[in-house]
Amino acid sequence: MHIEEKDTKLFIIEQDEYYQKMFRHYLGDNPAYQLTLFHDRQTFIHRLKQETPEVIFTDIHFTNIDPIQWIQEIKASCPMGNIIVTSTIKEPNIIISLFKEGIVDYIIKDQHNLQPLLHQSICRAKSLRLNTRETTSTIFQKEHIPLDARIRERFKKTIIGDSSSMEKVFNLLEKTPNNNITVSLFGETGTGKEVVAHAIHQQSNRSKGPFVAVNISAIPEQLLESELFGHEKGAFTGAISRRVGKFEEANGGTLFLDEIGEMSIHLQSKLLRVVQEKELTRIGSNETIRLDVRIITATHRNLSQEVKKGNFREDLFYRLMGIPIELPPLRKREDDILKISHFFIKEFSKENRLEKDVSLSKGAERKLMSYQYPGNIRELKAIIELAAVMCNDNNIREKDIQFPQTEDMESLILQEKTLKEYTFQIVEYFMDKYNNNVLDVAKRLNIGKSTIYRYLKDMEEVEDKEMSRL
Repeated sequence: MHIEEKDTKLFIIEQDEYYQKMFRHYLGDNPAYQLTLFHDRQTFIHRLKQETPEVIFTDIHFTNIDPIQWIQEIKASCPMGNIIVTSTIKEPNIIISLFKEGIVDYIIKDQHNLQPLLHQSICRAKSLRLNTRETTSTIFQKEHIPLDARIRERFKKTIIGDSSSMEKVFNLLEKTPNNNITVSLFGETGTGKEVVAHAIHQQSNRSKGPFVAVNISAIPEQLLESELFGHEKGAFTGAISRRVGKFEEANGGTLFLDEIGEMSIHLQSKLLRVVQEKELTRIGSNETIRLDVRIITATHRNLSQEVKKGNFREDLFYRLMGIPIELPPLRKREDDILKISHFFIKEFSKENRLEKDVSLSKGAERKLMSYQYPGNIRELKAIIELAAVMCNDNNIREKDIQFPQTEDMESLILQEKTLKEYTFQIVEYFMDKYNNNVLDVAKRLNIGKSTIYRYLKDMEEVEDKEMSRL
C-alpha cells in the first residue's frame, strides 16, 4: 500500500545534539515532512496536548524517568499519536515491554542504515493510522459498538479462553488486524501458536490472501534456503526445475515462521535482508522479486537469551519482534481447561459422526483440573480423544482419563488441595498404575487393604454427591 507523504507532521524529542543534527539532516530537509524538534520534555508534552502529529519520535533515555511511564505519559497526552522509539538501549526485555505499551517501532540509533529505517517506520506508522481511522469510521457508522470489543469477539470465535492470562493475549491481538506489523509469538510447545497465527491472518486485511506456515525445525538446514526463497532450474545438483519459495507463495498474505529460533546464523542474515528490503532473489537467479508479505514468527525459546549467547542475530531480533505476544501455558489457564476440553469433545463427536455427543462426568472434570499439562493444549487434546475412545455409553468417567504417570505425580504437589484430596489422588494413581490390584497397592503404600477399600468407598461417595447436585 502506497502512503502519500505530503505534509506529514512529525514531532521529535531528542536531547542529544548529535542526533538532533542527524534528524534534521535525514528528515528536516525532506519537503514531505513538517518537522518540529523538541529539546525539553515539558514543552514537548504541552505541545502534544494542543496538536496531534502523525508520527512521534522519542528517545527513552531520560534521567529519573522510567521508559514505560514515559511512553504512557506521551499516550495520555496524545492518544492518537503513533510512537516510534529511537534509542541506544538494546535490552530486549525493555523493548518488548515498550511494544506492549503500543509503540509502532523501535530503532537502534547506532545502526548504519538509520535513514531508510526512519523512512520505513514513518510509512508503517502512517499506514497503521490510516487503516485504524478508516476501519473505526466504517464500523461506528454501522454499529455503536467499540472497535476493540468487536475485534476481540471475532478472535474469541477461533481462540478459546476467558482466563485472566488470556485476556492479556486478547488485549494485544486487538492491535493486529488493521496493519501489517510483524507479530512474534512466544510460549511453550503446544500452547497453540499456529492457531493464534492463523487467527491473526483471518482477522487481518490480508484474509483473502494465502496463509503459509513453515516449521523451521522440521526442514534440514541444507534445504531450508530453497524452501524459503526458491531456486531456479540447475541452480545446484538436484534442482531439476524451478521452485517457488514460501515467501513467494505467501505474497499478498501471511507467512508464519514457526520455531524461528532454530534457524542457523547463516540463513538469519539472508532472512534479515529479505525482511528489510521486502524483496528476494531465488537461488541461481538474478531477478529481483518484490514482496508484500506479513510475517508472524513463533518460538518456544527465549530469543533475548539466544541473542546474548550469539545464537540469534540482534538486528534480526529487533526487525522481527513487532508486536510480541506471549501465550501462557495451560497450567496458568485453569479457567479454560474445561472449556477447551468440551470443545475437543464436540470436535471428536463431529469428526466421528456420533449421533450423540460424548459427555464429561464431574469426576472426569475434577481429574482434568488436577493435572499440570506439560504438553499444554496439544497434550489435553490427546488425553480427551483417548478418553472418548475408551469410555462406555459416550460418557467419559474419571477412570477414562489417563495421564503419563511420571508427569502426573510430578504435578501432584503443585496443586492446592486438602490432605484428604491428596490421599484420594495418590490412591487413585496407584490403582491405575497397578491395574486395580488392591493387595498390590496396599503393599506398596504400606497400609492395610481395608484402608484402600475405605478410601475407594469415600471417593465414590464424594462423586455420587457431586452428581446428585446436578
